[in-house]
Amino acid sequence: MKLSRQFTVFGSAIFCVVVFSLYLMLDHLQLDSSKNPKGGAGGGFIQKGQLSILQDKIDHLERLLAENNEIISNIRDSVINLSESVKDGKGNPELLNLSKGSFPELLASPPVVIPVEAEDCQFASKPYLKPPDGVQMLDVYSLLPFDNPDGGVWKQGFDISYDEHEWDNEPLQVFVVPHSHNDPGWLKTFDEYYRDQTQHILNNMVVKLHEDEKRKFLWSEISYFSKWWDSIDSQKRDAVKRLIERGQLEIATGGWVMTDEASAHYSAMIDQLLEGHQWLEKNLGVKPVTGWAVDPFGHSSTMAYILKRSGFSNMLIQRVHYSVKKHFSIHKTLEFFWRQNWDEGSNTDILCHMMPFYSYDVPHTCGPDPKICCQFDFKRLPGGRISCPWRVPPEAIHDGNIQQRAQMLLDQYRKKSKLFRTKVVLAPLGDDFRYSEASEWDQQFQNYQKLFDYMNSHPELHVKAQFGTILDYFKALRKAAGLSPLIGIPTVFPVVSGDFFTYADRDDHYWSGYFTSRPFYKRLDRVMESHLRAAEIIYSFALANVHKFSKMEVFPSSENYKMLTEARRNLGLFQHHDAITGTGKDWVVVDYGTRLFHSIMNLKRVIIDSVHFLILSSKGEYKHNPSSMFLQMDDVQPSQDALPRKTVLRVTGETRSLVVYNPTEQDRTAVVTVYVDSPKVKVATLLGQPVMGQISAVWEETATISAEAYQVSFVTQLPALGLKVYQLVEGTDVNVLLADYNLYKTDEAIPVNSNSAFKVNVMQSNPMNYIIENSHLKIWCSGSSGLMEKIKLKETGKELNVKVEFVWYGTTSNRDKSGAYLFLPDGEAKPYSSSGSPVIKVTTGAVFSEVTSTYHHFTHTVRVYNIQGVEGQSVEICNTVDIRGEFNREIAMRITSDVNSSDRFFSDLNGFQIQPRRTLGTLPLQANFYPLTTMAYIQDEQVRLTLHSAQSLGVASLKSGQLEVIMDRRLMQDDNRGLGQGVQDNKVTANLFRLLLEERVRLDKTENSKPVSFPSLLSHMSSLYLNHPVIPMAVSHDFSTSHLLPAFSPLTSSMPCDVHVVNLRTIQSKQGIGPSEEAAFILHRKGFDCGFSTKNMGLLCSTTKGKIAIERLFNEFKVQRFVPASLSLMYTASEVRNSSSIQLEPMEISTFRIQLT
Repeated sequence: MKLSRQFTVFGSAIFCVVVFSLYLMLDHLQLDSSKNPKGGAGGGFIQKGQLSILQDKIDHLERLLAENNEIISNIRDSVINLSESVKDGKGNPELLNLSKGSFPELLASPPVVIPVEAEDCQFASKPYLKPPDGVQMLDVYSLLPFDNPDGGVWKQGFDISYDEHEWDNEPLQVFVVPHSHNDPGWLKTFDEYYRDQTQHILNNMVVKLHEDEKRKFLWSEISYFSKWWDSIDSQKRDAVKRLIERGQLEIATGGWVMTDEASAHYSAMIDQLLEGHQWLEKNLGVKPVTGWAVDPFGHSSTMAYILKRSGFSNMLIQRVHYSVKKHFSIHKTLEFFWRQNWDEGSNTDILCHMMPFYSYDVPHTCGPDPKICCQFDFKRLPGGRISCPWRVPPEAIHDGNIQQRAQMLLDQYRKKSKLFRTKVVLAPLGDDFRYSEASEWDQQFQNYQKLFDYMNSHPELHVKAQFGTILDYFKALRKAAGLSPLIGIPTVFPVVSGDFFTYADRDDHYWSGYFTSRPFYKRLDRVMESHLRAAEIIYSFALANVHKFSKMEVFPSSENYKMLTEARRNLGLFQHHDAITGTGKDWVVVDYGTRLFHSIMNLKRVIIDSVHFLILSSKGEYKHNPSSMFLQMDDVQPSQDALPRKTVLRVTGETRSLVVYNPTEQDRTAVVTVYVDSPKVKVATLLGQPVMGQISAVWEETATISAEAYQVSFVTQLPALGLKVYQLVEGTDVNVLLADYNLYKTDEAIPVNSNSAFKVNVMQSNPMNYIIENSHLKIWCSGSSGLMEKIKLKETGKELNVKVEFVWYGTTSNRDKSGAYLFLPDGEAKPYSSSGSPVIKVTTGAVFSEVTSTYHHFTHTVRVYNIQGVEGQSVEICNTVDIRGEFNREIAMRITSDVNSSDRFFSDLNGFQIQPRRTLGTLPLQANFYPLTTMAYIQDEQVRLTLHSAQSLGVASLKSGQLEVIMDRRLMQDDNRGLGQGVQDNKVTANLFRLLLEERVRLDKTENSKPVSFPSLLSHMSSLYLNHPVIPMAVSHDFSTSHLLPAFSPLTSSMPCDVHVVNLRTIQSKQGIGPSEEAAFILHRKGFDCGFSTKNMGLLCSTTKGKIAIERLFNEFKVQRFVPASLSLMYTASEVRNSSSIQLEPMEISTFRIQLT
C-alpha cells in the first residue's frame, strides 16, 4: 500500500505542477500585455479581447481542475494492478536480450487498466435473438448444396408456372424502369467515356423525356452528372429541374460513383456518398431515398447501414451468388428488410429488392427466359450494331403483332411476379452506357408504350404496365404490402442479416480474384484515405483558427478547399466498382493512379499550410508563399506507380525543427522515423528535453549501406488530433544509440561496405532461431528462412506457434482461367521455394528490432517496437513483393498457428464490422476467400490471433489455425467478364500488416453460435494506428523556428476509447466554390469485445457509455453551433439547437453540423 500511496501522490503532483505552470504562463501573458505599447492609449490596460482570451484560459483551467478528481480516481483504481505488475516484473526471467544489452522500455507508463463501463461490455456479450421470420446468411450458406442443375430456360433457377386467374381480384402492376449504367472508368477512362457516350446520353435524356410525360429515366453516378452539368446552359439546367419535379427523372443513390462494396473502406464509402449528396443539394435540391447497385460484385451489409443512416428507405442489389438467388426465389424472400447482425430491434432495417436473374441487362430482367426478354430489347432490332445471342431478334411493334407480343411479354412479367410476395413487378430496362443515341430512345420508349397501351386497354389481362422510376416501384410495393411510405413493420417481408460474399455468377466462377487484383493501387487508396482525412481535420481546425485571429486575407482557404474538393472527388472516383477492384484496362488504371498521386501531393500542401498557421505562436507572422513552403513532407512519391521515398533531412549544428501530426483522436505514443544525412543526431523537444532514439542504416541493396542517409527513430508523445514540435541537431547523445546488424547467408559470402558507422556482423552459419523482443512480446524466427515461427506474450507467459510461410497458386488448365475478376486455381497452393538461401538481416536497437529476409520475389520484415502502448503489443509485418517475371501465378502469405479455430474465422466488412465466416467443404477453394479490408482473425477458447491490414486483399482460413492473404496476382489472360485482358501491369508492391495475439480474460460460451463478433479495444486501436500513421514534417531551412508553439492540442483530452472521429470535413459554402464556416463532424462508436485485457495499452482514455460532453470536447475552440444531421448531411434536425452533449449507441455512425470559433 506504500507503493500505492506513492503513485497516487506522484500522479497528483504532476497534475498540480502542470496546472501551476499554466497559471504562471497566463500571469506572464498578462504582464506582457500590459507592457505592450499597442495595448491601448494608456498602455497599462489589457484590451477587452485579450481579457476575453484570458478569461477563456481560466475557465478552461477550472474545467481541468474539475476533471482532476476523475483522473485521480482512475489512478487510484489502477494502483492495485500497478503494484502487482511491478512485483511480477521484478521476478520476470524473460528480460530483453539484445546484442547491445538491455534497453529500458521507452516512455514507459504504469500498466494502467483502461476504465471500461460494465454497461459498455454488455453489447458484445448479449445473447443473439433471431427474428421469427429471420434469415441469417451464415445459416443459408450451411444449408445450400451449391449444386448447379440445369433449370431449363432459367438455367440457374427452375420452371415457373401460374394460374391465369391469379390476378383476377388484384391486377398485376408492372414498372419498367429505363436506366443507363455508366461506369466511371473501365474499358475507357472516365473522361473518354464522358466524351464518347455519357454526355450524349444525358443530352438526349433532356430532349426525349420532354417529348412524353409518361417517360421515366433513372440516373445514379454524380461524377458524370456534375461534369455534364458544368457544360450545359441555364435553359437546359431548368429543363432538368422540371423533369425531376415531375418525377420523370430520378437520381438513385446519388453517390459520386456506384461504390465497390468489398475492397472499399467505410470512411471512403461515406465520403463519396457525401460528396454526391452535397453536390445534389447545392445544384438540384434533390434528396435521393432509394439505393441502386446493379453492378458491384457482391454486396455488403455496411452499404445497407450507410444508406439507412443517410435517410434512405429502399435499396436494390443485383450481383448475388446464383445459388443464393435461387434459394431466395424458392422461398419468395427476394424482397426483405436488411438488418445489421448486431441489431436486436429494427433500427437498421432497410427494404431491399434483390434482382432474381443472371444480369441487369434487358435479356435478364423482364422474366426468367432470356431468349424471350431479348426480343424486347429494341436496341437489338435487325440492322443495329448488337443482336440477340439466342438468334431470335426483336420485332418492332405494330397492329399486326401487338397482341401476340404483348401476351409473350406479359407471360414473362407474370412468371417473374411468382418469385415475389406481392403483385407488383419491377422490370429494369437498360444496360451499360445505353441510350447514347436518339434512335434508341425512340426504339425503346415508342415500342414499349404501344405494348403498355395494349395491355392497359384490355381489362381481361388484369395488368397495369407503365414506365416508372425505382421510387415509383417501391411506393407501389409498400402500398401493396400494407407498409407506410417510409417506415414499415416487417410483416409481409422477412428480415435478412449478413452479407452477400463471395459472388459467383455461374459454375465455379467465384469473383474472389478482384479482392487482391492490382494491390499496389489498393495500398495507394488507403494512403490517400489517411492523407485526405488528416488534411480535412487539420484544415477545419486551421480555418476556425484563421477566423478567430481574423487572418482570412492571408490564409489560402479557398485554394486549399479547392484541392480538398478535388481530392474528395478523385478518391470517390476510385471507390467505383471497376477502380479499387483492379478490374480496369491498363491505361485506365494509370489514369486512376495519376489522379490519386496528384491529390496526395495536393493534400500534403493543405496539411503543410494548415499546420504552418496552427503551430505559429505569433499568428501575425504567418505568410503564405506557395513557391517556398514552410514545412517539408517526410516522403515523396516519384510517380503514380512507384513506392514513396523518404526525404533526407540535412542536419547541422543549428537546430532543425520537426513538427509531428497525430491524426488519431487518442493521445498517442508513437515511433517516428525520419531520414537524416548524418549518423550523429540529437533529438529533443522544443523545450530542450532529450528524447531517446535509435540511428539505423539505410540499406540501398540487400548488403549495401548508404553513406548519404541514416534513419533516426524516436518515440513521441502526441496530443489527440494535434501537433508537437521536436528538434534535430547534429551531435552525439547518450540517448541516441546506433543499431547493430547481423547478416546471414549460408551458401555464399556477402560483401558489406566496411566504412559505415554501424557494426555489421556477417555470418555464413545460421543459428537455430533469431529472437527479437520487447517488454510485451518475444518472437522466434526460423534460422533457415528468417520467417516467424513462435510468439510469446510476456505478461502471461503464453506461447503460441505462429508460422509464416509463402505459397504459390497457379491457374486451372480448364478453358476458363483466373483473371482480374475470377480466382480459378489449379488446386491447393504449393510452397514457395527459392534456388538459393535468403539473405537474413537481424537488426537490434533501442527503439525497434527486426528480422528481414530477402528472397527473389519478396522481402519480408518482422519488426517489434520497444515502446509501452498499442504499437508495442503487436508484430509489424511488411512484405515488398515483385512478381513481374511470373506467368499465371499468385503469391500468398500463409500464417499457420496452434489456434484451434476449426472451420470458423472472422473477416471485416469495409473496416466497419466483423462478419463471421465458415470454411465450407461444399464449396471450391476459391469460394472460401473473402474480402479483407482492415482485419481478419481466428480464435479458440484461450486466444485470438488477428491479422491487421493496411490495404484490401483476399483472405481465407482453409484449415484450422490458418489465415492466408493473397499478396499479388499476375495473370496472362482475360477471364471472359468483359475486360478483354489479363493482369500483367504488376508493380513492386509494399503491403503492411500487424499481427496481434491476445489472450482471453473471460470466455463467452455462446460466441460460436452468434452471427456477430467484435474486435477488442486493443485491436481497434491497432487498426486505427496502422491505417492512420503519424505525419512528420520538417521546418524548411529558410525559416526561423523561434516562434513555434511546443504543441497544438485541439481536444481537451483523448476521445472515449470506443469513439472514432471518422472525419471533420469542412462543408461547402452555399455560393461559390469555397468553404463555409461549418464542418461535418462524423463519429463512430465502435462495438468491442471485453473478453480481452485492456492493460498496458498506454492510452489515457476510458469508455463513457457513448456519452460525449460537447462543451468540454475542444481545447482551443468554442463550439458555436452543434446540430445533429443525417449521415450524408441531406437532413438536419428540425429543432435547430445546440446540443451540449450527445449519446451514441454501440456501432452507431452519426454526423453533426459543427461550427468552431
